[in-house]
Amino acid sequence: MARANLTLQMDAEVIKRARIVAARRGTSVSALAATRLIELVDEDERVELARGRAEAILKKAAPRGSRSWTRDELHDRQAPQNR
Repeated sequence: MARANLTLQMDAEVIKRARIVAARRGTSVSALAATRLIELVDEDERVELARGRAEAILKKAAPRGSRSWTRDELHDRQAPQNR
């Protein structure tokens, strides 16, 4: 895969903390950012595929029931009666 440069602007304190994390892990801030971005993109692709599969399943599903209720019917409560 061809590589390209990406310039990011971030808060100086975040960059400082990222450098510390990268040093602890024996890597670079660039490698940390690249790893996280790859994870984000991969997750987004999985979510979109799952959404597409779910929509296809829902389109094929047979309708269930034909009764529609109004909000008033669903929340109809009888007042307690004194005995």
